[in-house]
Amino acid sequence: MTSVTLSQFRNNQSDYIAAAQREPVEITSRGATRRAVLVSPDLFDRAMAALEDQEDIRAAADARKDPGPTVSHEELIAELGL
Repeated sequence: MTSVTLSQFRNNQSDYIAAAQREPVEITSRGATRRAVLVSPDLFDRAMAALEDQEDIRAAADARKDPGPTVSHEELIAELGL
């Protein structure tokens, strides 16, 4: 990961935006305080999709723990009028 100061980023934004297409660019200030990380749209989209998948997995696991009321196949068929 490339690491640059905020002032370096301000002075060379287009260079660091281009660099972020290859690897994340960490933007720091006041010595080493991490202020932001610039990533490519592709990496951002993949990271967001992975987080959403994890949320879905957790929700499914929670749903399996508490099945709630059940309905038999026959009751479902009758309710749907099939």
